[in-house]
Amino acid sequence: MSYHEFTRQIIEEFRANGGRVGGPFEGADLVLLTTTGARSGREHTVPLGCVRDGDRLLVVGSAGGAPRHPAWYHNVLAHPGVTVERGSELFAARAVPAVGRERDRLFDLVVAAAPGYADYQRATTRTLPVVVLERAGAAPG
Repeated sequence: MSYHEFTRQIIEEFRANGGRVGGPFEGADLVLLTTTGARSGREHTVPLGCVRDGDRLLVVGSAGGAPRHPAWYHNVLAHPGVTVERGSELFAARAVPAVGRERDRLFDLVVAAAPGYADYQRATTRTLPVVVLERAGAAPG
């Protein structure tokens, strides 16, 4: 099965079951992140693990430890306005990459909740980006 087919199936299962999926993601806290393509301008939706930080959600551009950042990360750099689906909730958000010490603090928080991200970081020489998803209209965090 191709990556795109696998992703499509996860998205369909997520939407059909109020945000719950089985298989390798059973019990995981997932969101569907819809971004605007940096080059294409088309919408793209990807399932991502997330960690709550107060009212904000954190997602990591791990790409499974691959040597390059995932496409969705390049998209949010170009177009930070995104749509987030969490459970059966749908909302507009702003995607803000964390930098410096704040990135490191948030990455530690993510690893405490989901230790597999430490494995992804060890698998690559790039620094995995942490992106903060803030509801549109929310006060800066």
